[in-house]
Amino acid sequence: MHSPLTPKLPGTVRTFAQRFSSTPLGARLARHLALHQLHAWGLAHGSDASDTAALIVAELAANAVTHGRVPGRDFELRLTRSPGTLRIEVSDTRGERRPPGPGRLAVPGAVADSGRGLLLVESLADRWAILDRVPVGKTVRAELDLPSR
Repeated sequence: MHSPLTPKLPGTVRTFAQRFSSTPLGARLARHLALHQLHAWGLAHGSDASDTAALIVAELAANAVTHGRVPGRDFELRLTRSPGTLRIEVSDTRGERRPPGPGRLAVPGAVADSGRGLLLVESLADRWAILDRVPVGKTVRAELDLPSR
C-alpha cells in the first residue's frame, strides 16, 4: 500500500513589511534593510536583481519622503518574493499628490535638478503602477521578473 502523493506547491511566497520615518534617514534605512532581506531570500548582494531592487527602493523611498511626506506619518516598504517575481511597494499617506503613471512621465530638461526618479523606475522595472492605499494615501508598486534558478 502506497501513501498518496502530496501535490507540490508552485513555490513559497515571502513577504517583508516595515514602516520608516519620513526622513532621509528613514529612506536610507529602507534601502539597507531591503538589501539585507533580499540577501536572506537568496538574492545575493551585488547581483543584478539585488542592485536593480536597491535602486528602485531608493528612488521610491526618496519620493515618499520628498513628495509624500505628511508630518508625523511614516511611509511603508513592502517586499514580496514569489517564484519568478519580486514586488516592491512603497506607500505614503499623501494621496492627493499622485505622480503620472506608467507611460505618462515627462522627461525633465537637461539642467533640471529633479524629475528622473520614476523614469529610472520605469526603465528598470518590468512592470509598475500607482495604486490607491486604503484607508488613505497611495502605493507605488514595481515588479521585477527574476531569473529561474
